[in-house]
Amino acid sequence: MIGQRVRELGDLYEREGARLWRAVFAYSQSRTITDDAVAEAFAQCMRRGDDVRDPRAWIWATAFRLAAAGLKERGRFLPLTEDHADRPDPVEAVHLMSALRRLPRNQRAVLVLRFYAGYGTDEIARVLGSSRATVRVHLSRGRRRLRDLLEER
Repeated sequence: MIGQRVRELGDLYEREGARLWRAVFAYSQSRTITDDAVAEAFAQCMRRGDDVRDPRAWIWATAFRLAAAGLKERGRFLPLTEDHADRPDPVEAVHLMSALRRLPRNQRAVLVLRFYAGYGTDEIARVLGSSRATVRVHLSRGRRRLRDLLEER
């Protein structure tokens, strides 16, 4: 039973790990926070075993909550530093990350979860622990602000 759960989580990591890492990084803008949040989300899921009914959804939600806690603990937004520069990115991705960095944290989270992870309003509300109305407000304001920031270039 435990071996099967480990294999299932290993398969889930193979399918979702890189995508989840990129989404959490787009939100947190910190490699350290992202690495810790993703690893801890999988570790906690493994410890909880069969108590987690939908491991994929649980891990995504937990990784974002852990990243939010990491950002809050640091008490400020973390800008990109040289340790993030070793991955070659297309120019468009660099501009997008720069624009995302300028958004408030909640708007950034909602936009990443909607447009990168493909979550709907209800799922985003559950992940972030907020209401559907709040998610819709953050989506609307975040899209408008992101569009303005990208048009500035």
